[in-house]
Amino acid sequence: MSNRNQDYWTVTLVAAAILLLVDGSRRSIGLFVSPLNTSTGLGIASISFAMAVGQFIWGAAQPIAGAEADRYGPGRVLAAGFIVLAVGSALTPYMNTSTGLIFSIGILSAAGGGACSFSVLFGAAAQRLPVEKRGMASGIINAGGSVGQFLFAPMLQKFISGFGVMAAMWSIAIVTLAALPLARVLRRQPAATHSDSSSETGSRSHVTATPAVAEQTIKATLKLALADHSYLLLHASFFTCGFHIAFLTTHLPGEVQLCGLPARVASWSLAIIGLANIVGSLAVGWGTQIYRSKFILFWMYFSRAVLIAAYLFAPKTAAAFYLFSAGLGLTWLATIPPTASLVGKLFGVRYLGTLFGLTLLSHQIGGFFGAWLGGIAVTERGSYAWMWYADIALALFAALCNLPIKEAPIIMPTAQLKTA
Repeated sequence: MSNRNQDYWTVTLVAAAILLLVDGSRRSIGLFVSPLNTSTGLGIASISFAMAVGQFIWGAAQPIAGAEADRYGPGRVLAAGFIVLAVGSALTPYMNTSTGLIFSIGILSAAGGGACSFSVLFGAAAQRLPVEKRGMASGIINAGGSVGQFLFAPMLQKFISGFGVMAAMWSIAIVTLAALPLARVLRRQPAATHSDSSSETGSRSHVTATPAVAEQTIKATLKLALADHSYLLLHASFFTCGFHIAFLTTHLPGEVQLCGLPARVASWSLAIIGLANIVGSLAVGWGTQIYRSKFILFWMYFSRAVLIAAYLFAPKTAAAFYLFSAGLGLTWLATIPPTASLVGKLFGVRYLGTLFGLTLLSHQIGGFFGAWLGGIAVTERGSYAWMWYADIALALFAALCNLPIKEAPIIMPTAQLKTA
């Protein structure tokens, strides 16, 4: 095996392993809503709000962590994230007030998880891999988080049922600290930045970004990005993705409970989502190398609207939940590789950690509302019906947002480039 292929697999598999260990538990957080309510008596709405704050803080950490990784390298950022996440998880069982849960789950755990998640890992991989390998690598890395969800959901449910919330949270802390050695692998800076090219795959022609783009300042890049319609449309559609996913990771166990089904149906539904997302992530990662990312995103969001509508008319049995989860899992967080690919095509990979981190912030602003409003809906109305209707409308909106995106590299004005 050549050194280049060794580097490819080392970077890709280490990043996937980090996401497996860190993100697997985060995607199963909804399993803790009812047990925390039982142990603290704070109410579903208060616990949902703490988790909603966590959704926002996780997103807010992304551009900050991405910028620090772009500047100092990802190793230090990842190590700090592991430690903060472990501390937040270990403290959670001792919190008996809304403020305490906001601090442990909403701030510490979320900030730590955000510092060792997509913006840092995708940025590290993109800066170390040639352009033709980035799409598949992003799919493999994303699949790592899905493997984690598949493994963690039933495991955490067994810990909660057999040993309680404290044991489950402490297991998360231990696993997180065990990931610390992986940060060393990504500690070094890449020897050289690979050239960027963007494939207009519909016509099979290639547009190569000017080498000067790699020398632009971060301030000029941000100014250009925030004025670009395609980048803003990507933010709008990713907001919807966050709303949808946070609602389900937080409240799917509650939906299962309302339907009179046992808790294991919820944990296995989350696990099936993770398992199906492995397939979806790998398929989409491969697809971004052949098809335009904006069309992939259009069909993914549109399929969610159709799937949710079908779920509302289906009988609420365990089999129905498992089928719904399998269909949903194919697109779950498989939206991330084509979204990151679009950001890289537009602006290159020099500041991908920062720019994709801002996109993830939009995702998690949606996540805040998905987790929070779900708690309000079930408290005030006794069901999640209006949340499902909102999900359908937002999925259709997100699908349409992707069609006008111009999938080509942005050329930085010469006046805004660094002077030698």
